[in-house]
Amino acid sequence: MSVVAIIPARWASSRFPGKPLAMIAGKSMIQRVYERCKVIPDIGLVRVATDSPEIAKAVKVFGGAVVMTSPHHLTGTDRLAEAANIMGLKSNDIVLNVQGDQPALNPLHPAMLADALERDHQIQMSTLAVPLADPAEARDPNHVKVVLDQDSFALYFSRAPIPWPRDGGPGRHLKHVGVYAYRVGFLRQFVAWPQGDLELVESLEQLRALERGVRIKVVLADGLSPEVDVPADVAKVEAVLGREG
Repeated sequence: MSVVAIIPARWASSRFPGKPLAMIAGKSMIQRVYERCKVIPDIGLVRVATDSPEIAKAVKVFGGAVVMTSPHHLTGTDRLAEAANIMGLKSNDIVLNVQGDQPALNPLHPAMLADALERDHQIQMSTLAVPLADPAEARDPNHVKVVLDQDSFALYFSRAPIPWPRDGGPGRHLKHVGVYAYRVGFLRQFVAWPQGDLELVESLEQLRALERGVRIKVVLADGLSPEVDVPADVAKVEAVLGREG
């Protein structure tokens, strides 16, 4: 069994075209994410999966490795699965799906996801969550919430503020962070399944697994690395990197 990190990266973005090549404190965002992945504890390979010649060229310039994938994928998970197949990964290998918009990624977080699969061979998929302190963020549909059972497996993911505080209090919410670990054999199954009703309603891929009865292990983490969704987020990330020294 080996652990591989793959960073799906595409040029097209409705809110931030060319986002992977945005400069952040002197380096492109994709380079910063790649460098973070390289220091994930016990990592094997790191690859960028892209359909963009511009992104591929930039990755090769800083010494990174690229897997060229189809331009027709609807999701990053589809791109991830194609890259895993091109790389010849084995069914019991673990692949980390690291989002290309987290240039301040804590390398320990993906390692925690891989560790969950290594400790329990029944687990096929794991992901991250962090506590949400601001009630306004809980009401924001761009912040996906998750509720857990007593063993930290996901009961449901939603853009709605779940659980709903019936008494009107602030409630306790967990934000889902879109970093995943998959067993490669399961990943191949996942992308072959049609989209489910809940996935289509919420526009959340992970619900496809829950609808099929697959248990998703959720690892709770402290602190959240900022994501770059729009150009204005670049300054926020640079401030975080500056505090890191």
